[in-house]
Amino acid sequence: MNNYNENDSYDAIVVGTGISGGWAAKELTEKGFKTLVLERGRMVKHVKDYPTMNDDPWDYKFKGQVPLEEKKRQLKQARTGYTVAEPSKHWFVDDIKHPYNETKRFDWMRGYHVGGRSIMWGRHSYRLSDLDFEANKKDGVGVDWPIRYKDISPWYDYVESYIGVCGEKLGLSQLPDGQFLPPMELNCVEDHLRQSISENFDGRIMTSGRVAHITGDKKFEGRSKCQFRNRCIRGCPYGGYFSSNSSTLPAAEKTGNMTLRPNSIVSEVLYDADTKLATGVKVVDTETGETMEFKANVVFLCASAVASASILMQSKSDRFPDGMGNDSGELGHNVMDHHFKAGASGNYDGFQDMYYKGRKPNGIYLPRFRNLNGNSEVDFLRGYGYQGGASRTNWTDSVAEAGYGEDLKKAVTEPGGWNMGLMGFGETLPYHENKMSLDYNKLDEWGLPTVTFDAEFKENELKMRKDMVDQAVQMLEKAGFKDVSGYDDIGAPGLGIHEMGMARMGRDPKTSVLNGNNQVHEAKNVYVTDGAFMTSAGCQNPSLTYMAMTARAADHASKNFKKSNA
Repeated sequence: MNNYNENDSYDAIVVGTGISGGWAAKELTEKGFKTLVLERGRMVKHVKDYPTMNDDPWDYKFKGQVPLEEKKRQLKQARTGYTVAEPSKHWFVDDIKHPYNETKRFDWMRGYHVGGRSIMWGRHSYRLSDLDFEANKKDGVGVDWPIRYKDISPWYDYVESYIGVCGEKLGLSQLPDGQFLPPMELNCVEDHLRQSISENFDGRIMTSGRVAHITGDKKFEGRSKCQFRNRCIRGCPYGGYFSSNSSTLPAAEKTGNMTLRPNSIVSEVLYDADTKLATGVKVVDTETGETMEFKANVVFLCASAVASASILMQSKSDRFPDGMGNDSGELGHNVMDHHFKAGASGNYDGFQDMYYKGRKPNGIYLPRFRNLNGNSEVDFLRGYGYQGGASRTNWTDSVAEAGYGEDLKKAVTEPGGWNMGLMGFGETLPYHENKMSLDYNKLDEWGLPTVTFDAEFKENELKMRKDMVDQAVQMLEKAGFKDVSGYDDIGAPGLGIHEMGMARMGRDPKTSVLNGNNQVHEAKNVYVTDGAFMTSAGCQNPSLTYMAMTARAADHASKNFKKSNA
C-alpha cells in the first residue's frame, strides 16, 4: 500500500494495526492526513491470508492437535487454550522468539501481524457508563477520569454504526444502549433462564450478547452478514464480524493517504525539546535489522497497552529521563485486566424435543447488578457481569458407554442433554503496585528490552469472585437446573486479554500520563488510544471504548495539528 522511504515525511504516524490502530488509520486518512501505519508483525490481507478459514476437523493430520515440539514454542500463549489447535495457533506469537518475564505470573497473549488481535477478539462490544467514569472519584480509588459518558456517547454511536453491533436495548443506566442491529436469538434454555431471572431477581436482566457481527439488512461496504459458522478466530472471509483487516484498514487504503509498513518495530518516539513536541518515531526493520527514523506532525500509539507503554518508557531524553510523559511516575503502573472464570453450570432436563440451527458465535450477557445507585450491599467495590450460554451435548457422550447394534446407532445420532453455564467477568481495581517494567539486561533479538510483569489480583477481586459463584449457583437452581456446580479458576492477570492502564488518563499531570483527549500531557502531539489509557477497568469488554476514544482523539488531532499538504 504505497511505497515508503525513510526520507519521506508524513502528517501522521500510527503505531499498530489492531482494534485501535485500524480506527486511527481510517479516521486520520479520511481527514486528509498522509499517514504512515507501522506494524511490527507480518502482512495479513483480508481473506487471502486466512489459511484455515474453511478447514473441517478431518482436514488436520492430528485432529487439530499441535505436535509436542511445536507446543514448546507457545507454552505461555497456550494458557488461553486456543493455541493448542492447528486452526488458530498461527495467530499467536512464538514465546521463544518474543520472550517476556514474570515476577508474578501474567498471561500476555499477543498476535504480531497486520490486524493484530482484531482477528482473534471475542467481539463483545459494551459501553461504559457514568457509573464507571465516576467510580474512582466516588470510591477514592486511583484518579478521576477526565471525561464523562456525555463526552464519549456520540463517538460510541459513530463507531457502533460503522462496525455493526447486534444487540437488544434494555434501558439500563449501568449499560447504556447503542446503535444496534437485530440481536442474535437466545435458544430455548437461555430464554427459560432469562424469564426465571426476571421473575425471581429484582434488577437483573439477561440478554443476548452485544457483539460486533452483522445481522439484519443494513449494508456494510466490503462485508456481509454473519454466517453462523463460529470459526471467527480463524479470520472471517465474509467480514461477518468486525476486524481491522475487513473494515478500517481497507477504508484507509481507499483514501490513497495510507502507507502501511509491516515488519516495523517502533522502539521510541522522538522528541524536540524546543518545540515540546514529538517529531516522529525510530523503527527497527525486523527483516533487515536496519534502524531508521520517520517524521510526522502527529503520532498515535495504538500498539496495545503493554507495547505502547513500553515505547513511551523507551523514549528517553534529557527532558524525559524516565520515559516520555512519565513526570508523574505512573507510566507502567496500574496494570489491570478483568478477572473471570468464576461462576456455575448446570443441566436441564426439559426441552428434549428442542434444538438450534447453526453455530451461533455468541451467547448471553447478564449486566452488572451489584453496587448500583450508591448501594453497597456486598463487601467489595464495583461489580461484574456474566457471559455464557446453553447447548446440548453430542454423540461423544455415547462413546464411553457399552453398547452395540441399533441402540448404539440411535444413541449417537441423537443430541444429549442441555447444559447452561454462567461465567462472571469482574472489574479489577487500579493498584499502583501492579506494574510492568523493562529489563535492559534481557534484550530481545532486536536489542530492545524485554517486559517484566509484577501484578496480581487482590482482596477486592477475591471477595467479588465468591459472589460471582454464589449468585450464578442461585440463579441456575432457581430456574430448575440440576447438578449445579460452582467453580473458581482464578488464574492470573492477562488471561482476560484486556490489558489496561499503563499510561492512564487523568486531570492532573502529576498523577497521570494522558489528558482527557488521550494526549501525553507534556507532548501534546502524541496520542495513546489503546488499553493503556484506561483509568479504571469497568467490568465490560473494553474494545468498543478503545475504538470510540480513538475516533474522538483523531477528530481532536485533525482540528489541532495541521496537515503538511494543506
